[in-house]
Amino acid sequence: MALTLHNTLTGQKDTFTPLDPERVTLYVCGPTVYNYVHIGNARPVVAFDVLYRVLQRLYPNVIYARNITDIDDKIMKAAAENGEPISAITDRFSRAFEEDMAALHALTPTIVPYATDHVGDMIAMIETLIAKGHAYAAEGHVLFAVQSMADYGKLSKRSLDDMLAGARVEVAPYKQYPGDFVLWKPSSDDQPGWDSPWGRGRPGWHIECSAMIARHLGPVIDIHGGGQDLIFPHHENEIAQGCCAHGTEYVRYWLHNGYINIDGEKMSKSLGNFRLVRELLKRYPGEVLRFALLSAHYRSPLNFSEDLLEQASSTLDSLYYAALGRDAAITPEAGYTLPSDHPVLTALCDDLNTPEAISALHRIAGALNKADPADKPRLKAELLAGADMLGLLAEDPSAWFQRSRDSSALDSSAIDTLIAERTAAKKAKDFARADAIRAELDAAGVVLEDTREGTRWSRK
Repeated sequence: MALTLHNTLTGQKDTFTPLDPERVTLYVCGPTVYNYVHIGNARPVVAFDVLYRVLQRLYPNVIYARNITDIDDKIMKAAAENGEPISAITDRFSRAFEEDMAALHALTPTIVPYATDHVGDMIAMIETLIAKGHAYAAEGHVLFAVQSMADYGKLSKRSLDDMLAGARVEVAPYKQYPGDFVLWKPSSDDQPGWDSPWGRGRPGWHIECSAMIARHLGPVIDIHGGGQDLIFPHHENEIAQGCCAHGTEYVRYWLHNGYINIDGEKMSKSLGNFRLVRELLKRYPGEVLRFALLSAHYRSPLNFSEDLLEQASSTLDSLYYAALGRDAAITPEAGYTLPSDHPVLTALCDDLNTPEAISALHRIAGALNKADPADKPRLKAELLAGADMLGLLAEDPSAWFQRSRDSSALDSSAIDTLIAERTAAKKAKDFARADAIRAELDAAGVVLEDTREGTRWSRK
């Protein structure tokens, strides 16, 4: 079974061939921990969590690293505004990030490196770049000389002139060229800093990932993932540092997820339309957020809205009840493994086509609902195994529907609306959805009675 991935570096879908099939390496850029993460931060975590699951299915040993950036000017600013030590800010929001991602059913990476634990590695890499003529020290700073790299810009496919025209470039007298970027910068007495050959200071953002990758995964890795916004300058500069320090290629397959829009508008601080994962989790189970993020292909833009979340919740209700709750007493076939040509795996091996994989889950659920009793254990095992590849259907169905009991009671209008939807679903022969609505109402303490005159309801 071949895995193909859209490689930003080549601009096409490439067949994935690891450097070492016995040790596949994956790195994904994690958050800068100065606040709670928003839904845009969650998209690469969820998308590349699916990739991690696929790689684990295909290869015996996958080393997955997702970093934490715990030294940054934004963190320093937040600490100063809150009157807290930097460590208090980073500890609190690192824990919050891990909790939020666990709620979204993201697997724990093999390695979670923190930037501040690797400053020595960063200093060593900077010294190597200086020795090889790719960096220079000036006024307490160290900068990477972009003109020293012949193919700088190969990831974003832009020339130096184009990059200067399209970016906010810091104008500084110590730069030899305006596009040179900072590897090390001086710290004042009231700022965090480390001793270095260039004076007390702290690392630039880009060198952090390159040094952590070299330390834990090696000079060349298989796959590097992140958001589309990181292509330039962050990932472009990572390539420059890694290639020039080691004299090799740096990353063989670059993967980037698309942007998230909020109700049709680009999510941005200026519009104030950020959606924090922690706030969303107060209203929806984490699996609903996960399903919503996987409902579109990871490289496509995703319009995140209340309608999308409600649709995700409704679909999961149908899968949990129609496919699992109805047959709760049936034990899945033991030892079942998805065959290599299974539609869920085939879809995911085609550049993580999660919408097609979800469609395959619906087909399995439909077959389970109509199957003879003798076939149900295998189909139930197949559904659970396919869902596990997507990180879905991980809860017990009774626990899933219990959340309705724990929420405020449905009012009469909401009950009538659900009953009308159930009636329409039955007419359309969407019996899975009709059953899911009945289960949802039952969990909310509403009993239905179907009569010739229509459906009546009462509270338990």
